[in-house]
Amino acid sequence: MVPIYRSNGEWVAVFDQGNLFNTDGEWLGFVVGREVYDPGGTYLGFLSNDRRLLRKRSMSEKRPRLQAHSRPERPQLPANMPLAPLLPALPYSIIDMFEEFPDKLMFISDTRPDMD
Repeated sequence: MVPIYRSNGEWVAVFDQGNLFNTDGEWLGFVVGREVYDPGGTYLGFLSNDRRLLRKRSMSEKRPRLQAHSRPERPQLPANMPLAPLLPALPYSIIDMFEEFPDKLMFISDTRPDMD
């Protein structure tokens, strides 16, 4: 289980057995190589060496949508993770997906319809 951090050092997700989960254990997507795709198969970004989910600001090439994987079981998450290493500043051409799109990645339960 590998912790994933935001650029400000906050622990926001974990990479476990080819899948990405937020800190509530909700499935954010799957990983192919270093590229991350959401549950529907849409490209989200790539995992960097310093444990962040990043993406180019301007995506000139259209990424194909991949076949969605089946939903994995929720992992048993630890109560806390080690502090983030000192993270370098990002160039303008690269964005941190957890900072630019936190509503899409961190608060999945808020985007689901309520049960009646």
